[in-house]
Amino acid sequence: MRAVIQRVSKALVTVDGAATGSIGAGLVVLLGVGKGDQAASAEALVDKIVHLRIFADDAGKMNLSLADIRGSLLVVSQFTLYGDCRKGRRPGFDAAAPAEEARRLYEHFVDSARLRGVHTETGVFQAHMEVSLVNDGPVTLILDSAAVG
Repeated sequence: MRAVIQRVSKALVTVDGAATGSIGAGLVVLLGVGKGDQAASAEALVDKIVHLRIFADDAGKMNLSLADIRGSLLVVSQFTLYGDCRKGRRPGFDAAAPAEEARRLYEHFVDSARLRGVHTETGVFQAHMEVSLVNDGPVTLILDSAAVG
């Protein structure tokens, strides 16, 4: 699994003009599922994201996690994170998981976050979405479950 994480002061995702998810302070997670990813990958990635110390403490240092600040997650499916642009001008998506497998693991990721007590909102899997956010910092990180331990 791959995730682009953005620390936000607020974020909103809409589908056909209707809001499907909205958060205040927290993290937007653009989540891609690759071929061969497992439920354990989703759980490890959720755990890493929830406990990353990327929020400012009273001294202004990044020492607090999403769990520490009781922030929210907005999780948006993003198969294009597995786009391969090495050849030609059109990305290939052969490394992305098939839709049903990706949906299952995306939902497992969301459920795992909620089971940890994190307020979690979502977009709509396979829908054309518009994501609006205010990146706080800006702070943007990229995680890959293959490198999360």
